[in-house]
Amino acid sequence: MAKVKVYNLQGKETEELKLDSDIFAVKINPDLVYQVVEIQKSNARQNLAHAKTRAEVRGGGRKPWRQKGTGRARHGSTRSPIWIGGGVTFGPSNERNFVKKINKKMKRKALFMALTDKLQEKQLVVADKLELAEIKTKELANILSKLPTKEAKSVLLVLDQKNEAISKSAQNLPKINIILANSLNIMDILKHDYLLIDKAGITKITETFK
Repeated sequence: MAKVKVYNLQGKETEELKLDSDIFAVKINPDLVYQVVEIQKSNARQNLAHAKTRAEVRGGGRKPWRQKGTGRARHGSTRSPIWIGGGVTFGPSNERNFVKKINKKMKRKALFMALTDKLQEKQLVVADKLELAEIKTKELANILSKLPTKEAKSVLLVLDQKNEAISKSAQNLPKINIILANSLNIMDILKHDYLLIDKAGITKITETFK
């Protein structure tokens, strides 16, 4: 059974929380993690680059000059790729599909591996509760300065439900990002140095992904 220390908002250790070993203590397979990350990056890719083919270029409906007798090479349309302003051969197309399928079980397993790694590296910090009485960036920054996340370059704050006071207070803190526990994904975990979760968030993760 995996265990983690629990801190209050003053940074004092209050208890030790038992975690589900099927989520926070799995065997890490770097190859699987890499595969899932690459697939998610591919699926998130926006296909914007597009070059017009000869069928999409304007004009060129009329033969530029007669077939014979001019001494020039034969041409049927100015939309030909060999003409300036003509279509592009083998150019990028916005019809290209970068989406790749991934097995749901593999995706979930990779998520568990990322959580396990954070726990093993002591980069998973659990608070007894995460709450603010009002929207106040200074107050949230003060709380973070008392927790083991204070030296982190980036922190992913995982909430069990939407919290307007925390979300708006974090907007002016450049190293803080927020995500809901039921939307947790491997990309966001790996992009941040630390995960900060409260006990309710741990419960939500277990309920969602177990």
